[in-house]
Amino acid sequence: MALRRGRIPVGTGGLWRRIRRIGRAAEPAPPPPERLPGHAAAALRGSVQVRHVDAGSCNGCEVEIGSAFGPVYDADRYGARLVASPRHADVLAVTGPVTRNMEVALRRTHEAVPTPNLVVAIGDCARNCGAFADAYGVVGAVGDVIGVDVEVAGCPPRPEDIVAALRSVTGR
Repeated sequence: MALRRGRIPVGTGGLWRRIRRIGRAAEPAPPPPERLPGHAAAALRGSVQVRHVDAGSCNGCEVEIGSAFGPVYDADRYGARLVASPRHADVLAVTGPVTRNMEVALRRTHEAVPTPNLVVAIGDCARNCGAFADAYGVVGAVGDVIGVDVEVAGCPPRPEDIVAALRSVTGR
């Protein structure tokens, strides 16, 4: 590829001029949602750290969570950020039905999250066991093991719905 004046490849000069002329072309954010009522939601104030726990899902919800925090839906711009440790988290996002092998781990993870905290059940399996209801290895839904504050419906839920649930927590 030939260079013009040593910096811009030939053929891209028109593109650079167009970028400078148009500027930022992102869509404006939708109006902010109503905040969740309650002491924990009021204490979080606009920015939350989210710890994700897979309690036994099929990984469909994890793909959608990845999309929700990716560049298209960008949950970070609304104040939600994924963290690796429950000790740094304000919100516990749980996917899948709670299996026998994950029941104790989920309880311990919930205990490790400092208070005030919120629990978000993402997907139909986390809400009511979905397709895994009455399976031999399933203890129950997330609400049967720990308290749930926000539920996101869908199998798997759309990234827009996940971002909307997180926005209801952050209020942004």
